[in-house]
Amino acid sequence: MYSETPDIVPFPTSFKGELLTQAELETLKSGTLRLLDKVGVHFPSRKALEILADHGAKVDMETEIVRIPPDLVQKAMSTAPRSFVLGGREERFDLLLDGNNSYLTTDGTGVHVIDLETREMRASRKEDVAMMARVCDALPMISFFWPLVSAQDYGRTAPLHQCHAGLTNTLKHVRGGMTVPPEFAPYVVEMVTAVAGSAEALRQRPPICANFCTIAPLSHDGHSLENALTYAEAGIPMSFMAMPTMGSTAPATPLGALVMGDAEVVSGMVLVQLAYPGAPVLHANIISLMHPRTGGYIVHLPVPLRGMAVQMAHAWGVPSLGGASVSVDATEVSWEAGLDTGSGAVKVPFYGGEICGYLGLMGSSMILRPEFMILQHEMCRSAYDELNGFEFDVADMALDVIAKVGPRGHFLAQKHTRKHIRDFRLTSLDYEDLDGNPRDVQEVALEKFKHLNETHHPKPLPDEVLTELDRILASAEREAE
Repeated sequence: MYSETPDIVPFPTSFKGELLTQAELETLKSGTLRLLDKVGVHFPSRKALEILADHGAKVDMETEIVRIPPDLVQKAMSTAPRSFVLGGREERFDLLLDGNNSYLTTDGTGVHVIDLETREMRASRKEDVAMMARVCDALPMISFFWPLVSAQDYGRTAPLHQCHAGLTNTLKHVRGGMTVPPEFAPYVVEMVTAVAGSAEALRQRPPICANFCTIAPLSHDGHSLENALTYAEAGIPMSFMAMPTMGSTAPATPLGALVMGDAEVVSGMVLVQLAYPGAPVLHANIISLMHPRTGGYIVHLPVPLRGMAVQMAHAWGVPSLGGASVSVDATEVSWEAGLDTGSGAVKVPFYGGEICGYLGLMGSSMILRPEFMILQHEMCRSAYDELNGFEFDVADMALDVIAKVGPRGHFLAQKHTRKHIRDFRLTSLDYEDLDGNPRDVQEVALEKFKHLNETHHPKPLPDEVLTELDRILASAEREAE
């Protein structure tokens, strides 16, 4: 017996604001083109270097530095689709990336878990990925499942097992293509082809997408480049994600980090478009700050760089994986964690990134405290309701009811009150006990998480598909020995 997965609830982008003027966007794009043309980017992949050289880029085979002329950048980016679909197991979970909606994703990929029972921190395992996929399947604000933690119990094949845990435990779209040794990438393609049903179905409604982090400043990872080309050939969408840190791996000014990260992302998309024109790609530029006293990693900044990065993605004509985030730097459920979650949630519709939110992790995306997902989901739902839970209806003015009650009356006995008093969605978390005494919010969230983990069981894949996935994983494990 399985549970019904609720429909997803995306944020409409009708409230989206413009942080950068068109002139400012053009200035930033010109900066990106200048970096790509005059400074270049490191591409440590012979295959990538040959593709770029064949299309007219200036390639130094010894240093592996590639300089890409502006006209070649523009030509390549002109073939990247502005809109495409990320498929769910069922069509009602498909995500159309056309700029009209922001879909919330989980955060990824941490390495520590606060154990549900012992409440001690430990290394993450595949079972944690599966657990989070099941619980996220039951949470309607989450549209896109990114494995929150890594399957460290599977070594070199961990990304394959993370993909498997996602595909078998949620009906939602899965971030299933991660960086693996290039010889394992074909196994990812096999797995998603089995789930999609055919190579053609995979191209039409891909059940996973991939992500490849660049290396700041101005470099790529060789395995990522090889995998990107393998996935692009199969029709698997992907994002190139820059993660420059101001002060260490990027200039200590917001615009410097923004334009440098943009150059890294665009260079990766150019490679893919030259090799496979029309391949679906997303732009992701996640900028952080080096703490000036400790050297630590700070995600939440008092500058709207994530919103600016979304605008830059759209200026290049591609969807964005970025925008507002509720991911937190704090390691405990605290005032700081609440502040970052709340401010991030209300920014989601204003930044307008197609894939955004990053729910569920703490400690700068390193620590999974399972119940925190419940609190962040509740905060995002509250932000959604405040902006989208109201429609103007003249009848709601209730002038006749007000006239009937008149001065100094009350509305408790009115039929209108009985009809409408339950129109409002209140929190799903019960913060008081039966006697009205306040309860610890973390305890309440943990109870709800455990309940969902124990009772929600998404519709399984067909038995023959599960058997095929097991066969593919076994083959990969033998090759990894």
